[in-house]
Amino acid sequence: MAATPRVAQEGRPGETLRASAVSRSFAGVHALREVTLELRRGDVVGLIGPNGAGKSTFVNVLSGFDRPTTGTVELEGRDVTRWTPGRRGRKGLARTFQHSHSFRGLSVRENVEVAALAVGARASAARQRADNLLRALNLEAHAQRPAQTLAHGDERRLGVARAIAMNPRFVLLDEPAAGLPEAEVPDFTMVLRELSEIHGAGVLLIDHNMALIMEVCDRIHVLDQGRTLAEGTPVEIRANLDVAAAYLGETAVHDDA
Repeated sequence: MAATPRVAQEGRPGETLRASAVSRSFAGVHALREVTLELRRGDVVGLIGPNGAGKSTFVNVLSGFDRPTTGTVELEGRDVTRWTPGRRGRKGLARTFQHSHSFRGLSVRENVEVAALAVGARASAARQRADNLLRALNLEAHAQRPAQTLAHGDERRLGVARAIAMNPRFVLLDEPAAGLPEAEVPDFTMVLRELSEIHGAGVLLIDHNMALIMEVCDRIHVLDQGRTLAEGTPVEIRANLDVAAAYLGETAVHDDA
């Protein structure tokens, strides 16, 4: 899959997924505190932070699998805070999970086809979409295998294929590169770039692979203890001493020394 030059994009009115002042508490414990984030179509935004920072809770709130205690979520100008995940999905919001949500008894190809069919693709188009995605994500060799037999890294890639098969306007990727061999990271980076640049999707990427985050993201949002610690370009985040101390490691600020 050929890469295209990275072009800065300006979101047109309404072409955003936005969380405004989102807070979430569980039995008095604050998982999120006043978090605001905007994702424009065509952008790749990284969401990083230490374990327990609130990243997965935030994605659950954005996708409708949880509701904020306070704050709102808007999808292309519409308040969707109380919408179900299915209703958000039908309006173009897709996501992956840290743990498999595939149909484990179906084959890898069938899983991707079902995702395409769920958003109205014809059978022939669903098959073509599945073939293209399995090729792009290096899953062709596993196409006929039951999904339940996949290794962890392949299972994550299947989740990405299923999400992209829905032709989303926005996609939330929760640690999609976990278990991915280092040699396959460049190909995966290419898939993410094409998803944003060619298909125009807004991509929210959560991952602990900092090389991937720094390479592919336009902007990065950092959470720490449920709060926004920093946000900016990869260069700005790399240079931020608070981020270095909280997440990248104290030695990050000395890399060029």
